[in-house]
Amino acid sequence: MVFKNVEVKTKANVYHEGRVTSRTLITPAGEMKTLGVMLPGTYRFSTQAPERIDVTQGHCRIKLADQQSWADYQAGESFEVPGNSHFEIEVVDLLDYVCHFGK
Repeated sequence: MVFKNVEVKTKANVYHEGRVTSRTLITPAGEMKTLGVMLPGTYRFSTQAPERIDVTQGHCRIKLADQQSWADYQAGESFEVPGNSHFEIEVVDLLDYVCHFGK
């Protein structure tokens, strides 16, 4: 995955005591994305806009707000989270990801 001619926000987004970090990119079309890393652990995130998360390295399990069971995702796979919702993520192996924010 390559992003060309993007604006990069230099201030890091830091969550869960530094165990999750990301950087924000803005594409020429105005799309917002984050490139991030998550260390092994279990985390909860809330969403405002819909999100698609591409797993680029590692392995995780996801439980969406309206689900009772967990689903596995590995490098090369993606999952979607509705806006105004939340999800839990269990990071099994160091996780690299790209988050695409909808409008």
